[in-house]
Amino acid sequence: MKTVVMNMSDIQYMQRAFELAKKGVGRVNPNPLVGAVIVKNGTLIGEGYHQKYGEPHAEVNAFSSLTESAENATMYVTLEPCSHFGKTPPCVDAVIKSGVSRVVVGSLDPNPLVAGRSITKMCKAGIEVEVGVLQTECDELNAVFFHYITTKTPYVIMKYAMTADGKIATRTGVSRWITGAEARNRVHADRNRIAGIMIGVGTVLADDPMLDCRTEKDPKNPIRIVCDSTLRLPISSRIVATAGQIPTILLTSIIDEKIHEPYLASGCTVLPVPRKNDKLDLEFGLKLLGAMGIDSILLEGGATLNASMLEARLVQKVQTYIAPKIFGGKNAPSPVAGIGVDIPDNAYILKNTKTTILGADILIESEVDYSCLQE
Repeated sequence: MKTVVMNMSDIQYMQRAFELAKKGVGRVNPNPLVGAVIVKNGTLIGEGYHQKYGEPHAEVNAFSSLTESAENATMYVTLEPCSHFGKTPPCVDAVIKSGVSRVVVGSLDPNPLVAGRSITKMCKAGIEVEVGVLQTECDELNAVFFHYITTKTPYVIMKYAMTADGKIATRTGVSRWITGAEARNRVHADRNRIAGIMIGVGTVLADDPMLDCRTEKDPKNPIRIVCDSTLRLPISSRIVATAGQIPTILLTSIIDEKIHEPYLASGCTVLPVPRKNDKLDLEFGLKLLGAMGIDSILLEGGATLNASMLEARLVQKVQTYIAPKIFGGKNAPSPVAGIGVDIPDNAYILKNTKTTILGADILIESEVDYSCLQE
């Protein structure tokens, strides 16, 4: 394997593979997003991406689209080809069999079943391999997969909308609507790509939400997850009433099966979770969800659940939508409740911040850095 020295053609073709990979958003979970491009004598002769979980991977789709032989061609792939049998055969074998002479890889695969093995196998087969072209972009593309495959728990994005004075509702508890249509459309786009959406029972009692996806093109509803320690979720709520159409999971510390029965009859899945510090053990709950193949969660809970998830260090990313409005009121809720930190030095640190303008609103996206927190 060579140390990568990027040239414009490498960047151009990897960028194309990157754009192809994004077409699989919301359809390949819990697999990674992958795009592949095959180039021969300066001409693109094949391309593909992983379109749906359980179906052929990007490399195989690229070979299926070839306009001529891949002999002595270069393949650009955003993620190291898989080297193990899963839903499909190992892609690295197809790459070697194709006769390509050079493979350019964006990201290495952290999956212990892969983890550089494909690179070694291709090199031994005489293929020139380069790793790291647009690596930052390719790594970010699969942040969810990288987290899930190494921790077996969902990647959690805490999302909330607030006013310029930091309020998520008025003093009377009304929150519709803080942000405008463009911001709300962005939320639905994220619901379309994320595996699950999580709220606390308090949000259901206050708003009776549907938590569905309303994108104009090919909407896919996330699995709805309600944290309800005492199982007081109304059977008449829209979430329970539609559980037969949209998968719905209830995390609760109630183990009485008779209390579970009406929820099960409505189509809900009830997952008993032990208590920890007189609350749901959210870490245990996320492990259960991860074992079910839920690789990502959009946390749209209220201030109490937000605080509990942060305190348990279960949030990887924060999405803050800010509307140019002021609600005021000392009793109007803010995004994160709980006790809070005692001094500024103990704050949760957000890093790698990105800002997007959505109509009149602003979206600030940041990763949570727990390394600075005191134990």
